[in-house]
Amino acid sequence: MDVAVSELRAHLSTWLARVREGQEVVVTDRGTPVARLLPVGTAGILDELASNNVIARPAQPTRPAATGRARPRARRSMAEVVTEQRR
Repeated sequence: MDVAVSELRAHLSTWLARVREGQEVVVTDRGTPVARLLPVGTAGILDELASNNVIARPAQPTRPAATGRARPRARRSMAEVVTEQRR
């Protein structure tokens, strides 16, 4: 079932009730799907699919850490660069 963002905002409780009943709701923005609302109980489906080797879990389950290096600093401010380009 698809719903536009504006409709979802206007009637959020109605759409959440449908999700609680087990329906899947796809949120669209100007006709393009951007999100999917699923009942909380469906998260176990991913675990079941992984245990049956239908899908694979990522090799690295966590995001990589920062390298510890200092961030590069600009030599000039952005305002100076823009002013120079406008001349």
